[in-house]
Amino acid sequence: MADSPKLLRSLTLRQATAINMIDMVGIGPFVTMALVIDIMSGPQCIIAWLLGGLLAVLDAMVWSELGARWPEAGGSFVFLRKLYGENSWGRFFSFLFIWQTIFQAPLVVASGSIGFAEHVAYLIPLSPIERRLVSGALVLLLTFVLYRRITTAGKISVVLWGVLILTIVWILFAGATHFDPKLAFTYPANTWSFSPLLFVVLGQAMGKSVYSYLGYYNVCHLGAEIERPERNIPRSMFLSVGGIAVIYIAMQLSVLGTLPWQEARHSQFVFSLMFERLYGVGAANVVTILILVIASASLFSAMLGYSRIPYAAAKEGAFFRVFAGVHPTKNFPHVSLLVLGALGFIFSVFFNRMSDVISAILAMRILIQFTGQTFGLILWHRSPDRVRELPYKMPFFPLPAILSILIWLFVFYFTGLPFIAGALGVIAVGAVVFLIRSKVGGEWPFPSKSYSSD
Repeated sequence: MADSPKLLRSLTLRQATAINMIDMVGIGPFVTMALVIDIMSGPQCIIAWLLGGLLAVLDAMVWSELGARWPEAGGSFVFLRKLYGENSWGRFFSFLFIWQTIFQAPLVVASGSIGFAEHVAYLIPLSPIERRLVSGALVLLLTFVLYRRITTAGKISVVLWGVLILTIVWILFAGATHFDPKLAFTYPANTWSFSPLLFVVLGQAMGKSVYSYLGYYNVCHLGAEIERPERNIPRSMFLSVGGIAVIYIAMQLSVLGTLPWQEARHSQFVFSLMFERLYGVGAANVVTILILVIASASLFSAMLGYSRIPYAAAKEGAFFRVFAGVHPTKNFPHVSLLVLGALGFIFSVFFNRMSDVISAILAMRILIQFTGQTFGLILWHRSPDRVRELPYKMPFFPLPAILSILIWLFVFYFTGLPFIAGALGVIAVGAVVFLIRSKVGGEWPFPSKSYSSD
């Protein structure tokens, strides 16, 4: 075991921030901005992006405490075990997290690859079958690219981050130089009447905006590979969230200030349409290609982080042992990556509605991962000795944590009954599997076999 290959602490603050940002700005905002306009029915859709950014900041405070305290591979798997007890409820919640990850991680990959294929259709007309093939091929290509050392992956992420920044700068320049305030700030009648309907549409719109912010915590999944994690993990998250919040709001204003919102709400390629109107078809094709590069970069980052979660669970004996395998020369969890790539390929080929995939992802993750670990952190803080062990401490505790839980539950409620039922069903089945597994193994909450034999 002493000679077995290990993960390398080699990702710098710049690389960690780049990985986070390219994960956050994938195909998400390029698809969801039109959806948010449609749900909110007007320029007041900016509210959904502001509240989504607020939730990301509050939740990043939680992740910063946890990531700086336990900088290990696996992220939430590690946090839930530590917060609730490694030999008691922590085993249960961490198992449920891994159980859900089996379903939702490939869904995340599928959502990005489906959005990628949809934008390819702007350049080349594709049949439904051809879109599925393009979606699946992207997952296979990225699995091949990721099959290498983390140092190489870190360098690739910086290059992709550069493409992301250049594309965003071009979009914001186009929006700023052609901005029409009459388009951006002309609201429909009764926009600001605070009726129950406003909160309904706001909850639905936040589901789409929050999805686009997800990824700020990706660095926590790579905790065992981050240099000076107690410093770099919190910094990379806040740099990512702050930068992306400004970018998203500016991008949404760029669309609202250059296209009538009544037209933008129904566009499948809203930024391609924007550039087509401003500069012509050639520029629209170029920006579409750049969006495809960004979408690929986001999936690159997401798959990099998610591949570490089953590895961490298997290493602790909480998942199938084969997933603990580390490549003998390239030092990365290759089995976990290959399985994720295979499942992501299957989901990408068989699913084709990105909006439904987004709702399923959120509903499945909110209860166990986001609210579960935040509530666990509040309980963990009850011990002053433990709090003194935290390299990073959130300001005004516990207010940010409580607000985070309330907003997450608000978003969860408006994902829709079918997706809520699906998420609860996955949890229920996972609980049964956990109890059966624990009973067979004589583990908590059942007596150990060595004691029950007397």
